[in-house]
Amino acid sequence: MFRNMVTSLFKYDRIRTTDRKAKELRRWADNLITLAKRGNLHARRQALAIVREKDVVHKLFEEAQDRFGAKPGGYTRIVRLGRRPGDAAPVSLIELIDDQPVKKKKTKKKKAAPADKKVEAPPSPAVEEKPEKAPESKEKIEAKAEDAATEHPETSEPEESEDTASEKEEKQPSD
Repeated sequence: MFRNMVTSLFKYDRIRTTDRKAKELRRWADNLITLAKRGNLHARRQALAIVREKDVVHKLFEEAQDRFGAKPGGYTRIVRLGRRPGDAAPVSLIELIDDQPVKKKKTKKKKAAPADKKVEAPPSPAVEEKPEKAPESKEKIEAKAEDAATEHPETSEPEESEDTASEKEEKQPSD
C-alpha cells in the first residue's frame, strides 16, 4: 500500500489520505528523496525497488537536486483537512515542499505630498482627449449626400417628375 502511495505522491506532488498513513508516508518519501539526491546507479535501483513506475523515478532523480538540493530533510508537509464524512477518520493532505523560499513583494509606501504644493498627476497615455470637431455647414452635408448618391445610383431613389406622376395616375384603374 505504501509503495503505491509514495508513487502517487511523487507523480502528483500531493495526495489526500488519513493522518496516520500520511505520517508514515512521510518517512518513505524522505528516504526516497535522500536516495534521489545521491543520484548514483545503486540509489536509482533501490528507488526502483520501491516506486512502481520508471517514469516517476526518472522524474524524481532529475528534479531532486534542483528541488531539494540544500535541504537536509523535511521534504514533505502535512496539512490536516478535517474529518472524512463516511467514517469520521481524520484526513490530511501530504505534499512535497520546494526548496525555493517564497519571495514576498515589498510594497513601498508613498509619502504624502505637502499641503502647500499642488501636484497634478500627468495625464495617462491610455486616455487621450480628442479635440472637438466644428459642426459642418449645411452646404458640406448636402455636397456629401450628392456625392454618395452619384457613387451608388442603385441605392439612391430617382426623383419623379410631374410627367411621370400623372402617367402613374392614368394607369391606375379607378373603382
